[in-house]
Amino acid sequence: MRSAEHPSDESSSRLSHVDDAGHARMVDVSQKADTPREAIARARVVMQPSTLTLIQEGGTPKGDVLAVAQVAGVMAAKRAHELIPMCHPLSLTYIGITFAPHLPEAEGEPAAIEISAIARTVGKTGAEMEALVAVAIAGLTIYDMCKAVDRSMRLEAVRLVHKSGGKSGIWSGK
Repeated sequence: MRSAEHPSDESSSRLSHVDDAGHARMVDVSQKADTPREAIARARVVMQPSTLTLIQEGGTPKGDVLAVAQVAGVMAAKRAHELIPMCHPLSLTYIGITFAPHLPEAEGEPAAIEISAIARTVGKTGAEMEALVAVAIAGLTIYDMCKAVDRSMRLEAVRLVHKSGGKSGIWSGK
């Protein structure tokens, strides 16, 4: 029988944060090697075209939306372990956040801002949660700063698109 303190290297289909008795646990990474790790996450904030125009022209009542969202995303990535109970605290070596506005191609379609975050560290565990938290909080910051002019906005498609480093190597999705 495997103990919660010393998990075996069983199939990756097993939930790593749940012990044999079904209890939540923090994974013991003390025996893992420090390796360079990178994670890329994306999200999208969908909005009215007029809202995107306001953001691009700096016309929102609360100021530069994307600058504030970028700082919020960086701050959030550094605090992911405080928000997610079984997440290890990481010493991030880099966190970068970018925004790509998309105007609608046809009349009546919504506009959107695609958010990307890259999180890097050298350590025993990856930076996926930090990248995911960064895009989510950056998106929520955009919503918060623009909700007075567009309550129909929505944050969607929060996802991991790439990770590298560690024993499992490289993974890429969409």
